[in-house]
Amino acid sequence: MTKTVLTVDDSKAIRDMVVFTLQPLGYNVVGAGDGSEGLQRFRAEPVNLVITDLNMPKMNGIEFIKELRKDPRGAGIPVIMLTTETKQEMKDAGKAAGATGWINKPFDANTLVAVTRKLAG
Repeated sequence: MTKTVLTVDDSKAIRDMVVFTLQPLGYNVVGAGDGSEGLQRFRAEPVNLVITDLNMPKMNGIEFIKELRKDPRGAGIPVIMLTTETKQEMKDAGKAAGATGWINKPFDANTLVAVTRKLAG
């Protein structure tokens, strides 16, 4: 069974890098340009893992995670923050919102693959 990863980032280049990293390994990767669009995509199709940026227009990553966690289907979905933000208080805010983990940009492809395999299977 193919696992689906939702990547939410206002940078198309980052979304494309996630696709190029995970798709060859058999993951179905769907993208969204902001948190609002990410919620729409999440509600439209089942996902096994969410990778989201923090700083985005319309709805930032923290707000996105909070909304995702309100959805009964979103309660058990692993969510990784993929961001340039390195401040501990932001990491704490992400964790409080329901983030499972944190990867800093620019990301190492091997790290992303390892985390994806661990969390999504």
